[in-house]
Amino acid sequence: MELPPRLTVQREQKVCRLLKSLYGLKQASRQWFAKLSNALISYGFVQGNSDCSLFIKKSESSFMALLVYVDDVLLASDSILEIERLKTFLDEKFTIKDLGRLKYFLGLEVARSKNGISLCQRKYILDILEDTGLTGSKPAAFPMESTLKLSANDTNLYEDPSGYRRLFGILLYLTLTRPDLAYSVQVLSQFLAKPTVSHHQAAIQVLRYLKAIPGQGLFFPSSSDLQLKGFSDSDWAGCVDTRRSITGFAIFLGNSLVSWKSKKQVTISRSSVEAEYRALATTTCEIQWLLYALQDLDINHSQSALLYTDSKSTISIATNPVQHERTKHIQIDCHLIREKLQQHVLKLFHIPSRLQLADIFTKPLGSLLFHHNLCKMNIINIHVHLEGGYWSLPSHIESMELKRKEERLKIERKLEDES
Repeated sequence: MELPPRLTVQREQKVCRLLKSLYGLKQASRQWFAKLSNALISYGFVQGNSDCSLFIKKSESSFMALLVYVDDVLLASDSILEIERLKTFLDEKFTIKDLGRLKYFLGLEVARSKNGISLCQRKYILDILEDTGLTGSKPAAFPMESTLKLSANDTNLYEDPSGYRRLFGILLYLTLTRPDLAYSVQVLSQFLAKPTVSHHQAAIQVLRYLKAIPGQGLFFPSSSDLQLKGFSDSDWAGCVDTRRSITGFAIFLGNSLVSWKSKKQVTISRSSVEAEYRALATTTCEIQWLLYALQDLDINHSQSALLYTDSKSTISIATNPVQHERTKHIQIDCHLIREKLQQHVLKLFHIPSRLQLADIFTKPLGSLLFHHNLCKMNIINIHVHLEGGYWSLPSHIESMELKRKEERLKIERKLEDES
């Protein structure tokens, strides 16, 4: 290494000797994680099976969970004394900086109350609007028009493709706390190679939607059961270019939304039933991974997970292996649903399409149904008073919400009686 500029030492020719480096070297991050994980394991932590960045330490008197993101660490425990001991140990090993109680982490804002915990990215969104010059733009009520069909064959190319790609990266990070952006970002990500003017206009629509409710985010209520519930849905041949279907799912732990996805399927489905069945298999894999994560966190989930779909044909295929003629063209790995049903890992139920919460991840919805689904997912805006009260739920949505809540309770009671 060379001496820094303007640093001169008379009569000596010396260079800097590199002692430690975290950034800039290809193997630096790997070596750093190996050093940190070895230190944590020597302290008594066990690396999680579901997530290699999760470390667990259990004893008769305490429980600690530690989550690592490069050189940032989140620590949770039921013992303040154990937390202080661990911080002392890490400070001796690595010289850490203690930021106190969790309030802001990698762009995520955390707010606590007796009712629960709220996660949002309001500051991050406001910075995005300022950088893109859309702070004074007209707000939009939804991120994508329900009739919009974007195609890669559009010839009117956008003049700044690198700017579009940067904007997509920003929007992708927002999906950590904004499930309402999952479908829109999934669609816009397909045109990174050659974005067009229409694609850029659709991205601006998403930013205008963020302008309306920048403080919206996830809410995890403090009083909730530990029952896993999943909603699986698919939009058959939703992509106008490839005719592939869109998989969407939403998984709840009690009343808290903990996992969701909107993704194009890797193969073309010959029927809507096949598309729904593939989506169901993807949701089943996610539920199984969440069960492993709960085991790592020492949470006992002995009951079967509940999985809802609006396709009766899919339920018939999953529960009846005799239907060979209808399923012989479907890949074998999709039939893991039957295995999980036989192992009582999950129970499969049919719900009406109007109650399908995963519908928001498979297609752009109208304003009424879009915001109804968001209400059911416990996505709220705790900063609404700071935003001039711009966004308030219309009275007709509130009345519809109460009506559909009563319908859902009737269906759940009926399903409990049948099971």
